[in-house]
Amino acid sequence: MTIGGFAFAAGQFAFAAGQYDPGATDTSIKIGNIMPYSGPASAYGVIGRVEAAYFHKVNVDGGINGRKIDFISYDDSYSPPKAVEQARKLVEDDRVLLIFNSLGTPSNTAIRPYMNHKKVPQLFVASGATKWNDPKHFPWTMGWQPSYQVEAGIYAKYILKQKPDAKIAVLYQNDDYGKDYLKGLEDGLGDKGKSMIVAEQGYDVSEPTVSSQMVNLQASGADVFVDIATPKFAAQSIQKAYELKWHPMFILNNVSASVGSVLKPAGFDASQGIISATYLKDSTDPEWKTSADMKAWNVFMDKYAASYDKSDAFTGYGYAIARTMVQVLKQCGNDLTRANVMKQAANLKDFDPGLLLPGIRINTSPTDFAPIRQLQLMSFKGQTWQRFGPVMSGEASGGQG
Repeated sequence: MTIGGFAFAAGQFAFAAGQYDPGATDTSIKIGNIMPYSGPASAYGVIGRVEAAYFHKVNVDGGINGRKIDFISYDDSYSPPKAVEQARKLVEDDRVLLIFNSLGTPSNTAIRPYMNHKKVPQLFVASGATKWNDPKHFPWTMGWQPSYQVEAGIYAKYILKQKPDAKIAVLYQNDDYGKDYLKGLEDGLGDKGKSMIVAEQGYDVSEPTVSSQMVNLQASGADVFVDIATPKFAAQSIQKAYELKWHPMFILNNVSASVGSVLKPAGFDASQGIISATYLKDSTDPEWKTSADMKAWNVFMDKYAASYDKSDAFTGYGYAIARTMVQVLKQCGNDLTRANVMKQAANLKDFDPGLLLPGIRINTSPTDFAPIRQLQLMSFKGQTWQRFGPVMSGEASGGQG
């Protein structure tokens, strides 16, 4: 799928001829993207569509430094081999300046060696895997959202405080994404981890359902359930726990905490009391109705993305990360080389793209490729999330499960 031909540009720098790598000229910047518009993770496809809409908006408003953006987005169906094929097409055929916000831990793991060999930015990866913060070994790859290990460590602290003798059951996607979360949970639990986790069940994205895994996890006698799943399987697991009348402390990873694409389809009755963590404002939370950034997001959605469900958290994610990309390009001025794109991405200071929770800002440096490190716990009540406790930060232990 191609979502292309959008332009954006404008302002801080006077227009002038610049220094360019492939994908950039005096009048245009070509950006590539890879999304699962089809397949088991297709719920995330709205991210790419909202990004395209945002770049179109900025273009309508005048663009950046007099240059238009061609945003070319391809479907990989959440398949790593397909992602490699699409990355090669974007770099070698379309000749993009960079690949922005390609989605999924398995897909990005597959293209990372190629992107770094070709010295093409793999920027603001749409995955929280800890491995994206490794500028020493992979200087052309950078994440955006909080690390899965940091997030899972926050859940571990909460479990230890609320249920120090918990029996924990874990459902996880059987790939680098699921194992990264699992490592963070185990590390966060510390010495007690091995005895506290009484059951683990993996699933492959090719499986139609996770019903049998849920039955096995309930049978373990666990009183805490940690759900490390992408949207399709997260919704299934919520429904199945409700059907089984299994009511443990239910912790759901952030990547499936969307009201519109996960909790609503699973059923609000089945979703009550689920705990997750967030770093972005949720459009279903009435607290943010009058905030300037939520108002601006609503105006954007109504004008440029009216066909998408505002209760789907992935629309806010796409908006905020697109605005981060715009900031990097503004900072590049007329030096639109790939090296300068990475230099500017690694020089974001207390940047707020809009929709971040109060107290959370984006910060990067040449030795720190983890733009966001903080999250806040939240619980689902009624038809919305309610945040509780302080904004918390953490460090990933590193490595992969």
